[in-house]
Amino acid sequence: MGRHYDLAVVGAGIVGLGHAVAALRRGLTVAVVERASTVNGASLRNSGHLCITGQDGEARAYAELARELWLTLAPEAGFWLRESGTVVVARNADELAVLEEFRERRGGHDVRLFGPAQVRESAPLADGVAIGGAYLPSDLQVDPREAAPAIARWLDAHGVDLFWHTTALAVEAGTVHTSRGRVAADAVVVAVDADVDQLFPGMADAHGIQRRGLDMLLVDAALDAPLSAPLLTGWSLVQQTAFSRTPSAGALRDRLVAEQPALAALGADVSFAQRPDGSLLIGSTARQSEDASPFQPEAAFEALLDQTRDLFGAVPLRVRERWQGVHAAAPDDFLVAAPAPDVRVVSVTAGIGMTTGLGLADRVVDELFSDAPGSLLPAGATRAR
Repeated sequence: MGRHYDLAVVGAGIVGLGHAVAALRRGLTVAVVERASTVNGASLRNSGHLCITGQDGEARAYAELARELWLTLAPEAGFWLRESGTVVVARNADELAVLEEFRERRGGHDVRLFGPAQVRESAPLADGVAIGGAYLPSDLQVDPREAAPAIARWLDAHGVDLFWHTTALAVEAGTVHTSRGRVAADAVVVAVDADVDQLFPGMADAHGIQRRGLDMLLVDAALDAPLSAPLLTGWSLVQQTAFSRTPSAGALRDRLVAEQPALAALGADVSFAQRPDGSLLIGSTARQSEDASPFQPEAAFEALLDQTRDLFGAVPLRVRERWQGVHAAAPDDFLVAAPAPDVRVVSVTAGIGMTTGLGLADRVVDELFSDAPGSLLPAGATRAR
């Protein structure tokens, strides 16, 4: 650790790795400090669905830039990515109203309304389930278990020093004090998701950082046909920000709560994504507190499986894995703070790290190293501002 770096990054989740990618693209020297022995945490324990279209405001700008960066990284780092778009199924008139209002808000861009037959062509739903839906063509999908580890390997192959199994004990301007010694750098980024409270407890308190635990499943499902894209439901429309801000979203939420109070109490966002091997990722239910409980209620998993059968019919389902994904949660979607000169604490606090993290990281590195060359984007692409 005797080398001096341009940038030291604490945390090897997708947000931390995104900072390393952005710095490497600018020709900077980079070290990444990670307490685990490999990429772990929320960057693996999600659906891999990059719902760019479902973001609003600041998150939308980060997501659009992240889309360009994902498209560049996938062939370079050698991981699976598909420009799948997203399918949304509407089962009731209020869900269709939200989609129509959402399309109007977008000025007709990036949203195509679907009839029942078009939804069935994209997702093998049971007869009579869909009265319509929408297609969001700009969205992407990766395999979460493959993408972040592949990015870490790519960074390692291109000269980034990754210090695994190394705990950051304290951070100050120009220095990260670790369990293996001192890492010196011109700038430091701390990207440890909810664990901000371990290094900067006062900052975590001031920004209301908590932990949200997500219950998810991986199942083998004998569907009649593969999903052509990740699938969102009415529960997604009341959870994802851009949809939930439409005029009809409140009435939709009230109906879902009245009809299925137990599922509503579980914080459900019922969605599906199919991995390259055909297995089906089902998520999620959520609970939020200062420390996410390790005890997952079986009722949450049963509710998700019931929703799956309700949508796809009586298809055989074999649960391969259950798990909990834990990510930062706060009133604001993003935390970007400067506790010391050239030190930034960065966290995505809305459960959209995979969707927005690469774009947010690129912006932060832009600000820290304003004199460095811009990041390498696909030919003809322009950086969102």
